[in-house]
Amino acid sequence: MSQLQDNFGRRFHYLRMSVTDVCNFKCTYCLPDGYRPDGKPKFLNLNEIENLVAAFSEVGTEKLRITGGEPTLRKDFTDIIRIAADNDKIRTIATTTNGYRLEQHAKEWYDAGLRRINVSMDSLDPKMFYQITGENKFDSVMRGIDAALDAGFERVKINAVLLKGLNDKDLPRFLHWIKHTPIDLRFIELMETGLGRDYFQAHHLAGMDIKNQLEQEGWQFDKPSACDGPAQNFSHPDYQGRIGLIMPYAKNFCASCNRLRVSAKGKLHLCLFTENGVDLRDLLQSEQQRPELIERLREQLVQKKETHYLHQGITGVTQHLASIGG
Repeated sequence: MSQLQDNFGRRFHYLRMSVTDVCNFKCTYCLPDGYRPDGKPKFLNLNEIENLVAAFSEVGTEKLRITGGEPTLRKDFTDIIRIAADNDKIRTIATTTNGYRLEQHAKEWYDAGLRRINVSMDSLDPKMFYQITGENKFDSVMRGIDAALDAGFERVKINAVLLKGLNDKDLPRFLHWIKHTPIDLRFIELMETGLGRDYFQAHHLAGMDIKNQLEQEGWQFDKPSACDGPAQNFSHPDYQGRIGLIMPYAKNFCASCNRLRVSAKGKLHLCLFTENGVDLRDLLQSEQQRPELIERLREQLVQKKETHYLHQGITGVTQHLASIGG
């Protein structure tokens, strides 16, 4: 069956599947007041997740990232990994986590089939980590990262959101860390969401500033592969780790888009911004509905816009990134 494709020739082989919008951290750029449920949440169950993964795999999805909220808050998180691992068309299974359960469960998740893991670590200063996340978990998250390296993951990435006036002085500390540690460090440019204009204006730091600094220090741009995400990756002969920059305000950022998103309640999001999402849940109840589900996916791809329009100050309906998995 042919791969999902939009009207601009972009092909989609990467699904970011949220399994919960609950998070136990209170990051200032995402959930500064903590998680506030909207009624009693009813997130996709294992049967619905299995049908969703099966349908996407039939139309070319090869990489699946399990996201949240904090996805590991689900008691059946390991079962979700196994569902994906049992699908032989899914080549790469990844997750993004705040790392609070990583120390105890890294090996269990690896054994279930998880192969790549991104850990949010916005500062290597414990006090700044607490200021940004609202949680005094720095040491346990760092131990979790060590546990992931020991477990044998193909790739361990560290996500840090660039924040002017907060962690923008941390670059030398991060560079020192990856000199002898084989991890990918990714700096993510702060994006404006529906609730965060004042915060954005106060703390936005252009990723190009970091890129220019890296190039001055001898970091070389790595030619991207077909399966890479939106990060511009850099390597240095004196460092074991790599650096990636995600710069959504850069020119042509959307030209290489290869990902789709499904929220924890079963809505398809063609973009992180600008639209309400399309309900898929009614077609996730049985395997027999798969042809209709795939047809709905194809119909919706026709609606995908060429760009996210963030550079025009249009942030869409997304109130915070936890709601559809970042």
